[in-house]
Amino acid sequence: MGHWFYRNILEPGKLPVLLALASFVLTFLLTRTVTRLIRAGRGPFRNVTPGGMHIHHVVPGVVLTVVGGFGAVGSGRHGVGAAVCAVIFGMGAGLLLDEFALIVHLDDVYWTEQGRQSVEVVVLAAALALLVLSGLSPLGVDELTPDERQNRATVIVTVVGNLLFALIALLKGKTRMGLLGVLVPVLALVGALRLARPGSYWARRFYRRRPKARARARLRSIRHDRRWAGPRRAFQDLIGGAPDRVPPREP
Repeated sequence: MGHWFYRNILEPGKLPVLLALASFVLTFLLTRTVTRLIRAGRGPFRNVTPGGMHIHHVVPGVVLTVVGGFGAVGSGRHGVGAAVCAVIFGMGAGLLLDEFALIVHLDDVYWTEQGRQSVEVVVLAAALALLVLSGLSPLGVDELTPDERQNRATVIVTVVGNLLFALIALLKGKTRMGLLGVLVPVLALVGALRLARPGSYWARRFYRRRPKARARARLRSIRHDRRWAGPRRAFQDLIGGAPDRVPPREP
């Protein structure tokens, strides 16, 4: 195990990435635990409200992310400094992305349906970091042989082609496939080939005069959401807590 850790983590300089990912995930989980305790009124934890103003944890998150990011840039990939800066950056990113929905909506939507966006972004960021840690290079360059890498034209065609697939997937409203496809090109290819989601730019631009394609896209979207909405919500509630229930309006 020690030999594997040295060959795959220490020697290629991936220890800062591992530390950043670990501190990112642990900070997010700890933050969600504390906020859920505050919400339930349990334990010694309380909101930070100096002078009556609620200080969201996105504020220290921004500070830690900036400090850790600049420190990591200046310290390289090896040494104690790089490790410390990676931990600081991961902690800041965990606090920052935990309130991603607040930044998007410019409102305190932490315990609302919109607040689920924060959990989705954290899971996506952790997945991307894990793929980078596993050795996957952006846009599929790692899949080329040493001889192919020496051919500049092959590298350019591979990078541009995979980037195009990822961009098409994003335009089709398949955000997860597009972003993860930057590191796993087959995901970008699948997202680029499948029908666009009804509200995406691709659907509005290219399905305007194709009623059958619009109908198929809507039907596939309904089936997909019906199949995965329940498990996705259960997973989000498990790690992030269920949002507040909005009481029905009285007639």
